[in-house]
Amino acid sequence: MRSLTRVSTTRTFKRLPREIREQQVLDAAVRVFSHHGFHTASMDEIAEVAGVSKPMVYAYLGTKEELFIACLRREATRLMEAIADVVDPTLGLSDQLWSGLRAFFAFVGAHRDGWAVLYRQARGQEPFAAELAAMRRRIVDVIADMLDRAVRAEGRQIHGIDLEVSAYALVGAGESLADWLADHPDADPDKTAGRLMNVAWLGAAQLLRGDVWAPGGSEPPVTSRDAA
Repeated sequence: MRSLTRVSTTRTFKRLPREIREQQVLDAAVRVFSHHGFHTASMDEIAEVAGVSKPMVYAYLGTKEELFIACLRREATRLMEAIADVVDPTLGLSDQLWSGLRAFFAFVGAHRDGWAVLYRQARGQEPFAAELAAMRRRIVDVIADMLDRAVRAEGRQIHGIDLEVSAYALVGAGESLADWLADHPDADPDKTAGRLMNVAWLGAAQLLRGDVWAPGGSEPPVTSRDAA
């Protein structure tokens, strides 16, 4: 099995600040967890890749479970910050969605190991799944609020459950495509964002008009006011 290369460390007798050491350990842990999975990954290898002693890993970030949660939270925070930095709430809905999707897929494309920890390793494993669910909930709330403001700007109002479902659908589609992107290193994150934007914006445009689908296919769209 190919061994992982050490993260960059400073070979000096000067003691590095704890914050820098912690980031080195987290960088190493993300790489090891993403390659081996939580259960197979060893604290010995994480320490070796980080260029520190195993006791230092425990002293700084705790047990393997605590270390994984720290990795999960850091990657989630980085992702949320990457999106928040580019989404301007004063812009229209399409521009906000496009900016957010581009930032999201750019992050995944640049941090494939981080996505493996954030999404693949965390889902289905408690207590990590709860951390992932909390992150997803934050993103859903942001998107639901974005949709709500855009709809109100059009002089319309949509039931909260409809906003929540639409936001969850968009987040779920984004996660699935991000998973695909992580497996295709040659895929362009920007083009991936554009493909999802094409689908998302068709639905969002109908949402802004107040149209909802009705069984039958031949009937005209039903407005959300009629559906209520």
